[in-house]
Amino acid sequence: MASVTSLTDSVQQQLASALSATRPEAAGADPLLRRSDRADFQANGILALAKKTKANPRELAAEVVSRITTGDLIEDVEVSGPGFLNITVADRAITGNLAARLADGERLGVPLKEDAGVTVVDYAQPNVAKEMHVGHLRSAVIGDALRGMLDFTGEKTIGRHHIGDWGTQFGMLIQYLLEHPGELAPASEVDGEQAMSNLNRVYKASRVLFDSDDDFKERARKRVVALQSGDKETLELWQQFVDESKVYFYSVFEKLDMEIRDEEIVGESAYNEGMPETARLLEEMGVAVRSEGALVVFFDDIRGKDDQPVPLIVQKADGGFGYAASDLTAIRNRVVDLHATTLLYVVDVRQSLHFRMVFETARRAGWLNDDVTAHNMGYGTVLGADGKPFKTREGETVRLEDLLDEAVQRAAEVVREKARDLTEDEIRERAAQVGIGAVKYADLSTSPSRDYKFDLDQMVSLNGDTSVYLQYAYARIQSILRKAGDVRPSAHPELDLHPAERALGLHVDAFGDTVFEAAAEYAPHKLAAYLYQLASLYTSFYDKCPVLKADTPEQVANRLFLCDMTARTLTKGMGLLGIRTPERL
Repeated sequence: MASVTSLTDSVQQQLASALSATRPEAAGADPLLRRSDRADFQANGILALAKKTKANPRELAAEVVSRITTGDLIEDVEVSGPGFLNITVADRAITGNLAARLADGERLGVPLKEDAGVTVVDYAQPNVAKEMHVGHLRSAVIGDALRGMLDFTGEKTIGRHHIGDWGTQFGMLIQYLLEHPGELAPASEVDGEQAMSNLNRVYKASRVLFDSDDDFKERARKRVVALQSGDKETLELWQQFVDESKVYFYSVFEKLDMEIRDEEIVGESAYNEGMPETARLLEEMGVAVRSEGALVVFFDDIRGKDDQPVPLIVQKADGGFGYAASDLTAIRNRVVDLHATTLLYVVDVRQSLHFRMVFETARRAGWLNDDVTAHNMGYGTVLGADGKPFKTREGETVRLEDLLDEAVQRAAEVVREKARDLTEDEIRERAAQVGIGAVKYADLSTSPSRDYKFDLDQMVSLNGDTSVYLQYAYARIQSILRKAGDVRPSAHPELDLHPAERALGLHVDAFGDTVFEAAAEYAPHKLAAYLYQLASLYTSFYDKCPVLKADTPEQVANRLFLCDMTARTLTKGMGLLGIRTPERL
């Protein structure tokens, strides 16, 4: 791999050198470089340096300019306003940098992180024996995109799907199955839809019996004790529920075009044996104390009604354990056994207080510290077009499968309307890619912490900030490259560039910087915004700069080269977000 320094970094380095040559005390100062409408970049750091050295900003800026060598990298630099520097990059540098990126192959010249660590991403957390609904969408989509971006930067990511596979409801389900054998077929004999149908039937029947028959309710409660104590027969039936649920989970995640690895499904049950030790360690360290028979952790700055402290309950007075114990045990496992340097939780924002207390408890225990950090990526709610929580007409939570099926159906209408030379099989394949891509992009183009409206009409629109717009831009480029026939894309740094070519080239070159920034901030919406702007700049380039009918063969080849680099960047960026880019649409 041959990493390529971005034009932004190259200009930054030259400016920093000129600054330190002008004022030795400015060594290491940030030129505060940013993209500008008046030039390619604007440097604003002169003002801060002038204030620090008590110099006239414009005079200092002029002195810095005199120390900047123009030529292969910087074509022109001028003083603007109170002491800004407007910088124009040379056409040759833009084309040359993109050529170096193309030569690097799949990574497009983007380097790997030097200080890469191990990040455990906790995301996509369905519940055993329950249907996945719209509330499960964001955790899965955001978590998958974060893994894509982090992996690309060189971070090692490990997925953890902390599924709900433990607790009191399983006593009810298992007792019912014991008394009604044969209600669940082996997981190997059913598909996802059958699995969920079977689970739903058993759950509803057991719930009716639990609510109406006190004797059954008592037997179910005793079955919970048997489950927690490791009774062989009880565990075998519990495993049936888990296995059948996994068949269903995999079918839904397959529709969502996400890879879920079996070894990364580590539910609440996996931490059952370690919870007593977690409680013991916390009590011995004095992090947790006994209060009214329960083992709890108190926090000075977390108070509830009547200004009373809100504790984190590690162990209940009856000896049972809850979410706090399993989450703290999971932290121990991820830090000690998986050697994680970062723990990333993609969990509903409504659980923020819980994780704030869990993380603080882990810090007090020393499991989290300066070398091992934890972050809760609290995400907002999926809303209906009316701005209210997304529900069916009957007020029920929308099934995730139904949502995805409708998106694909709606996308099929769009693809069929535009299709010219696609077969029905190809239309169905593209519809799945476009529909699922539309759902994912609508989510990822919104800041995770914000709510967003689920509006399929807008999501599958060919206009505006949608994945369909990006996918069609990619397909358009592939069409041009096919029409070029034997004319191959090739870079010609000696050519002058049209302003639309310059704008597109500079933006393509910023791909690596954008991915690193988005990954560092856990902000997939920043990568989505970059890709939308890339498609928009390509549209402007396409409108203003003839490609196959350019003036000279060299210009044709160079514009094909720009098309090729744009397409490679689009498909790489969309791929990091978990969205496919069809070659034809």
